[in-house]
Amino acid sequence: MIANVNTPLLSRRAMLAGALFSPGRYHAAEQILDQAVTSGKLHAAVLRVEQRGDIFERAFGKAKPDSPFLIASISKPMTATAAMILGDRGLLQYEDPVSKYLDNFTGGGRSEITIRHLLTHTSGLPDMLPDNVALRERNAPMADFVKGALTVPLLFPPGARTSYQSMGILLAAGIVERITRKPLRQFLEAELFQPLKMSRSALGMGQFKPTETVRIQAEFADPPGGTPETAAWDWNSPWWRDFGAPWGGVHSTAADIAKLLAAFLHPTGVPVKKETAQRMIANQNKGLDKPYGIGWAITDGGFGHGGSTGTSCWADTAKDATFVLLTSLPAKASQKSIIDPVAKAVRAALS
Repeated sequence: MIANVNTPLLSRRAMLAGALFSPGRYHAAEQILDQAVTSGKLHAAVLRVEQRGDIFERAFGKAKPDSPFLIASISKPMTATAAMILGDRGLLQYEDPVSKYLDNFTGGGRSEITIRHLLTHTSGLPDMLPDNVALRERNAPMADFVKGALTVPLLFPPGARTSYQSMGILLAAGIVERITRKPLRQFLEAELFQPLKMSRSALGMGQFKPTETVRIQAEFADPPGGTPETAAWDWNSPWWRDFGAPWGGVHSTAADIAKLLAAFLHPTGVPVKKETAQRMIANQNKGLDKPYGIGWAITDGGFGHGGSTGTSCWADTAKDATFVLLTSLPAKASQKSIIDPVAKAVRAALS
């Protein structure tokens, strides 16, 4: 099933017809993915590139263009957006201390941690809890992860440096739920996915059937990716698929993620105010060791994010383009051999 197109309408018609087009501007990127599928290394992928109204989209292997993938950490900017929506409504302040909303978040320097620190990876919290594997092995409830994040020792004083931290995003989600009195999955559906017409996105399983979602090649990942021996708690397990981790539990499609990128590349006031969107994709960590926006990573020429399940997305502000690549092969096995080369080939093809 191949589509190499210039308009969304033609893209849809071409994909439905299974049309085969002659090599186009993204042929080099397609070749990398074709070879990975043919060799058996990669089971499924979807590539989508948009530039100034022109759209290229193609599914590879077992995937369909609208197949939902577990996008892992691309979920993080979505959770950050939920917090900033509340900021736009005056329900929280960016520099508020986390302890204002989470009563048990005290001691050990925690009183100095602000919402800004949570959303820019500067809080000092670890990426994962020390007992992360044990929690997953017993299919622990979200409350147990939150409890751990509230009490785990900090790795460094808040604001001292940048260190990628899923647990910071978890606590940001807890603040959203405390303020709205709604589960994050419901808030994202009503305030992010629906306004942006991301109809094939959900935190957790949402409306999807397990057979609809792309199965991750979990045997190629370190725990918590899983092995055949850990099938009860790996990325493909029913528990994890519907767990709804705020830091990595969204299922989505390439087209939906492209809509999210477009909302920040060309902000319209939805889902956040224009000035908020611009702030989120600007470096918030000036003077520190690594740049980061609010939820978004700062990339060459723009912003984006990747995911450990083998996903990547970015927007190039100068070239007015967005890139989404969703694969079934975890980043540990696909980053250097597939994701980075495909992204490089696409960047070279952009006008």
